Amino acid sequence: MIIARNIDGARQIIYKHKKNIHLATGLNEYNELSESSINRGIECLALFAERLNGFPTENVRIVATYTLRIAKNRLKFLNEAAKILPYPIEIISGQEEARLIYLGTMTAESTNENDSKFVVDIGGGSTEIAIGKGNDLKPILVASRPMGCVTYTKQFFPQKKIDYHSFQQAKLAAEQQIENLINLIKKHNISAAFGTSGTIKSIYKILLDIGVSDGIITPKRLDDLISYVLEFNDFHEIDFPSLSEERKNVFVSGLAIFSGVFNALGLKELQFSPSALREGVLYELIDGPNYRDIRQTTAESLSQHYNIDERHAKQIVKTAKYFFSQWKAQSSMIIPQSVESILYWAAQLHEVGLKINFSSIHKHSSYILKNSNLPGFNEEQQLLLSTLVRYHRKSINIEEFPYFSLFEFKHIIAMLQILRLSILINNQRSNDLDLDAFKLILSQEKFTKVTLAIDKLFVENNRLILLDLEQEQKYWKAVNNWKLSIETF
Repeated sequence: MIIARNIDGARQIIYKHKKNIHLATGLNEYNELSESSINRGIECLALFAERLNGFPTENVRIVATYTLRIAKNRLKFLNEAAKILPYPIEIISGQEEARLIYLGTMTAESTNENDSKFVVDIGGGSTEIAIGKGNDLKPILVASRPMGCVTYTKQFFPQKKIDYHSFQQAKLAAEQQIENLINLIKKHNISAAFGTSGTIKSIYKILLDIGVSDGIITPKRLDDLISYVLEFNDFHEIDFPSLSEERKNVFVSGLAIFSGVFNALGLKELQFSPSALREGVLYELIDGPNYRDIRQTTAESLSQHYNIDERHAKQIVKTAKYFFSQWKAQSSMIIPQSVESILYWAAQLHEVGLKINFSSIHKHSSYILKNSNLPGFNEEQQLLLSTLVRYHRKSINIEEFPYFSLFEFKHIIAMLQILRLSILINNQRSNDLDLDAFKLILSQEKFTKVTLAIDKLFVENNRLILLDLEQEQKYWKAVNNWKLSIETF
């Protein structure tokens, strides 16, 4: 946990606290978290909650990484956390984690303007890699691989015994994980390499222990350190002043992963950076390019990549904003801005699947949005975006909606109805659609019962729209408590 103040645009760290709970050790062969590991995590969060008491929600951001990404029973953890922590926990993808690590590192390190920069972070369950160029804080390549010091300890050193064969197996497994990245990374001619977080911090500190004044990791220094470590028989025999008993439990496996990455990429030297994921999250939270701006950049990039009709997409977004303003004026329900913004991105991106074909475009678009790397979006935001787009046309199966811990179901339903109507009334892709010809009227009885009033003259000149709306009424009728009424004025 890190707490900071924003003073005249500058960050001032006022509190830091780290507690290693090694959540990944609690994963069984089915990727289910044990009760004891869940309890360790909740106890840690309860401790943090005491310090965060009274903080406004908009001033707090909590991110979860590898273990909760893969845990089958993560909802149990999230539900327990919600009882003691009044802030949402965002599960972020490996690519998003890599992006934030790069951001945190590059805002703290000074490099030459023309440097090709490489950052690696070895965590408990995964390793993140990012590459960037010059002073741009946005990496040009991000990758995440399922290899971490906790999981590799369980896999290759279950008895916490040290031997050459096990170390080489772990090292080769790490090299295999990044095999398809090696040539791609080498093409960038890395001129500045950084490593962050526990394992690499430990290597850096050990180098200082043995008299390497600059702490820079080179091939020879790394090989010498590995040779020395392999002389020990047991994890806890390793004797360096800076290596804590707790870190000894995972250091050897972390060293093997780092050695595999370092050698496979042919790095000449690498320096430790104390700034990583936490600092990246903090930068965006306080004084960096804000979170929504990054997601908007992502949406625009995706639009260009899939050749979306920009004029039409903007018209859908404009219509969605028009209907939402009417919806908001009539409803007592408060929709968070975080949900509203995803409605507009869904409107902007609902046709990304058109590049495949129009048939089942809603399914194609949803698949693309669900499985693409979307910088700035956490896992649930990306899933909500994909879900809204999946059901923007044709039949609606509420039972197939995924579970969301960050969003309320009633908010999602309201956004989906607005999205569907926004897209439907623009079916003719007209350049001059008069939005004043439409009025959205909410039922006082049930918010899912909506009336769409249309100007009579508009209907006379656009008779196909009534046929479209009659079909839409059938889709709504098939959903429990949904109703779409049509009237003219």
